Amino acid sequence: MKTSQSVELLGEPALEGAAECLRTLAHPHRLRMVQMLLQAEFTVGELASACGIPSHMASEHLRLMRDRSLLDFERRGRRIYYHIVETGLASLIACIESRFGPSESTLPRDPE
Repeated sequence: MKTSQSVELLGEPALEGAAECLRTLAHPHRLRMVQMLLQAEFTVGELASACGIPSHMASEHLRLMRDRSLLDFERRGRRIYYHIVETGLASLIACIESRFGPSESTLPRDPE
């Protein structure tokens, strides 16, 4: 005998927003940047170095994530430091880390 269950679902607009967010994050460099930024603030150069890409490419990835309100930056003197503003990213990265294995290594920070 079947029983009917009450299931709560997100509305279509919320699912569209979630899909857009996931499309934005669906790139290895952006995921690496988010993983790093959940642990500390970093500059474009530090993020670019960790991803093995030129700074201008890192800037474009960061711009896309800023445009989606996932992160922001703060200028301190001549340097710009990026940080996470979407707190839900911690759960998403934790899920990815648990599913796809242990971390590669600890990346050194540039001295200030």
